[in-house]
Amino acid sequence: MVEMKFLGMDFSCAVGSLSHGQFPEKDCLLPLISKLLGYCIVAASTTVKLPQILKILKNNSVRGLSVLSFELEVVGYTIALAYCLHKGLPFSAYGELAFLLIQGIILVAIIYYYSQPLGTKTWIRALLYCAIAPTIMAGQIDPFLFEALYASQHAIFFCARIPQIWANFKNKSTGELSFLTSLMNFAGSMVRVFTSMQEKAPMSVVMGSVIGIMTNGTILSQIIMYQKPSTKKEKKSD
Repeated sequence: MVEMKFLGMDFSCAVGSLSHGQFPEKDCLLPLISKLLGYCIVAASTTVKLPQILKILKNNSVRGLSVLSFELEVVGYTIALAYCLHKGLPFSAYGELAFLLIQGIILVAIIYYYSQPLGTKTWIRALLYCAIAPTIMAGQIDPFLFEALYASQHAIFFCARIPQIWANFKNKSTGELSFLTSLMNFAGSMVRVFTSMQEKAPMSVVMGSVIGIMTNGTILSQIIMYQKPSTKKEKKSD
């Protein structure tokens, strides 16, 4: 059988079965589907935060957005990406983290711009991140500490959503949150659970996606729930 490999995906088994008029077996099909979905997530991640960025720029407002939530999100992406690189996982299993991190940093910068004047604590948090992030990305820390840090990033992602969820609940409004970005975050977390299990990623990686499903699902439901009584003008702003 002629090998048909592309971007780490082996099509030989599936094509061979189909050429003989047979449907590919599960052990042949699932890994291929996992790889394809993984690359779909990576491709979609290149624009996942774009709707949120554009909505802020269009309305010149960060009303209802929790700065701390977006800051913690960037910290979580940094730790998760560094860990996956350190573990040598295939790009299809974590590639979206690189694009999410870049967009996350841009989004935080835009939120800072529209939140002037910034407090001293905000500047301290930003400077600490700039000082520590390069060391983490380079993997130049003790292996045990790295594992502990990665384990903590699940709590970081969880805590990153709590301020925003609470702000939404307290204000009975989701402000300038983008429905499309939240929907893509939710869908991406669901698909990533499947791909992580197929790629035999560490259980900690899978649990991170499960937490993402719960928290992103909560925010998505809040956007749907709190936008029902909104005015036509607010609906158009989405």
